[in-house]
Amino acid sequence: MWAILVKEMIQMRRDRVTFAMILTIPIMQLIVFGYAINNDPKHLPTAVQIEDNSSISRTLLSALQNSEYFSFIETANGKTKSDDLIRQGKVSFILTIPAGFSERLIRGEHPQILLEADATDPVATANAIAKFQLIIEHALAQEFKGPLSYLASQESATEVIILPHYNPEGVTAFNIVPGLVGVILTMTMVMITSMAMTREVERGTMENLLAMPVRPYQVMIGKITPYILVGAVQTLIILIASHFLFAVPFIGSLWILSIGVGLFILANLALGFTFSTLAKTQMQAMQLTIFFFLPSILLSGFMFPFHGMPEWAQVIGEGLPLTHFLRIIRGVMLKDTDFNDLAPEFMAIAIFLVVVGTLAIKRYRQTLD
Repeated sequence: MWAILVKEMIQMRRDRVTFAMILTIPIMQLIVFGYAINNDPKHLPTAVQIEDNSSISRTLLSALQNSEYFSFIETANGKTKSDDLIRQGKVSFILTIPAGFSERLIRGEHPQILLEADATDPVATANAIAKFQLIIEHALAQEFKGPLSYLASQESATEVIILPHYNPEGVTAFNIVPGLVGVILTMTMVMITSMAMTREVERGTMENLLAMPVRPYQVMIGKITPYILVGAVQTLIILIASHFLFAVPFIGSLWILSIGVGLFILANLALGFTFSTLAKTQMQAMQLTIFFFLPSILLSGFMFPFHGMPEWAQVIGEGLPLTHFLRIIRGVMLKDTDFNDLAPEFMAIAIFLVVVGTLAIKRYRQTLD
């Protein structure tokens, strides 16, 4: 038993990738779950459209800002720009205080105040919507003193209107199911490519591959091309199932989504090929895949609201291709977002593809040593 124990310790010491995973994954899980994951997201980006420039309106804005649920980042001018901001995913809310709000409030006419929400991710906006009316009533209670004290006796001085866009029923499947396309592609594409190369080494067929008169980029293209079709079939199956099983709408352009899927598949396949140049066994390749998959699923906005995470976690998330692909597929399927609005997301995935692909080619060994 002692001899076996010593043998396992020696193998663990030699297998540096596995040893690093044993130490790194628990630390990463602790940090991500402890700091980055937040089921009560705050500081959600909000645009304001103020048509009533009064002290009461400014009090309402200050109260909403102090609640930490809303972070005012932009001023919307006109209905068209408001719709564009939500469709492009730049803001989660648009607050509108109409003209004459203060005058109607003083006369006791119960003026309306409008909050438009991006409901594609109902979990991200639910708490802020639930607290919105309470924040408004508490802020107005501070104003209803002195000459306005007669308004304090009213049950509700204003009428709050909540207008959810793109998913008014708040069906979580509309947000989760499209995201599953990216999650499944990330897991399978990275894993099968990384294991395909290490399998050559373990089976002793790497010598035949190295003997062929091909360059590293040709090896990479030859290895990943068959799996592009696999990824396309996976995507098609999920989209068909999402329509017939979950009634997820598809209101955007199929061509835009096809470009996004193709680019995303290539990025993950190139990453898998890069992992194969680092791993010596299929087990190590699988471990590297899990090491990449964990932050991808947690920091991309798939499981938890992206804007609810701290800034450092959002910075890491912006470097993951899944983050940008989720914005593409949700934008196309649920919002009919056009190509120009999604161009930054396409660009981010393309840059990731170029960087990872170049690294894979540079690291590809043309010898067994």
